[in-house]
Amino acid sequence: MKMITKLVTITAFAAAVSSPVQSAEYTLKLAHNGPEQHPFQDGAMMFKTTLESSTNGAVEVQIFPGEQLGSEEETSQMIKQGTIACAVESAGGGLAPFVPEADLFNLPFVFNDLDHFYRVVDGPIGEKLANKVEANLDADFLGWWFSGIRNVWNGKHVVKTPEDLKGLKIRVMGSPVLIDTFNTLGAQATPMSFGEVYTSLQQGVIDGAETDHVDLLVENFYEVTKHVSLTGHMYLAAGLICSNKAISKMPADIQDKVRAAAEAATAEQRSAMMKMTDEALATLKSKGLEFESVDVNLFRDKVSSVYEKNADKVGGMAAIEELTRQ
Repeated sequence: MKMITKLVTITAFAAAVSSPVQSAEYTLKLAHNGPEQHPFQDGAMMFKTTLESSTNGAVEVQIFPGEQLGSEEETSQMIKQGTIACAVESAGGGLAPFVPEADLFNLPFVFNDLDHFYRVVDGPIGEKLANKVEANLDADFLGWWFSGIRNVWNGKHVVKTPEDLKGLKIRVMGSPVLIDTFNTLGAQATPMSFGEVYTSLQQGVIDGAETDHVDLLVENFYEVTKHVSLTGHMYLAAGLICSNKAISKMPADIQDKVRAAAEAATAEQRSAMMKMTDEALATLKSKGLEFESVDVNLFRDKVSSVYEKNADKVGGMAAIEELTRQ
């Protein structure tokens, strides 16, 4: 596994662009579940531009946003089978169903802040988990992306305490830890594909969900909800992974360029996520969403049993304690 250490230099990028372009010998399909306005698309476009330029057009990258090729769980299966080349898979939706240890990152309130998050995913813990992803999905893990700080929201009423969640149907990803978390908080955790959320809110199938500010904006969820509680219960990690079955068909020098393009893409995606998060919050407030501060300790204390119940699956209490010490 290659961790993120540097950006592709402007000089190298310019030189690649100025070289004669040849017809593509290899086509890589890259899937993600965000719309084109999402920072996932920024990262995917950097991957495409960098790789196509550095290979002088020998590789073409086709990007499929918005679950065009299927849900995260479905595209993870496609990666394993080799029917698509690359995908961005969140720890909650695309990785945990295949790599139970990925739920370590989905434990509620396990990260203190963004610096803590990056220390973990870019350090030994992130590398160990990436290696498990590689083994279980027959993939090359090319970098941890950041998919935002998640908060719970709904269209029924203000949520200030866990008791206020009682009875609310809250959409969550398919992670068993997330399902357990929201059931423990008193909500009715309702896993479903991300692409089904908007319509389900309109039809009253669910009362709300939990996302970051960017998803609230770019998925237009602000049109069908009202109350956002700043729980900050989860920092969502996502992996850029490519199928070994697809990548192994390419020469070694092009495989190296795939990994270099992934480094550039990861840096770009993280930067875009930070920038858009601030912009999204301001825009959402202007659209009339109500943001409520909460006593996070009330929620954290309520879900202590989630750690105990899921410890064995994510590597034991020792693994959880190691993460919190980072």
